[in-house]
Amino acid sequence: MCLAVPGRIVSISGDDPLMRMAKVNFGGIFKEINLAYVPEAKVDDYVVVHVGFALNTIDEAEANQVLEYFKQMEELAEGGSGSESSEGS
Repeated sequence: MCLAVPGRIVSISGDDPLMRMAKVNFGGIFKEINLAYVPEAKVDDYVVVHVGFALNTIDEAEANQVLEYFKQMEELAEGGSGSESSEGS
């Protein structure tokens, strides 16, 4: 299964369209991401990233919705392991 994650561009470097890089914020974790597939991307845009490449831009509302889904999945995973022991109490 492949997973692409949204993040917000905080800075961009490079002029060559194939080598343009961005510093992207993934909820407090910052990574350098290649922008070759999204030449229109600019600072404060949200991009969907897979294996170090931004695949497309999305609006903030869609990015927040995806991040909320990830949060819910994490909560379900955490709750699933602890709920069995607390049900019998």
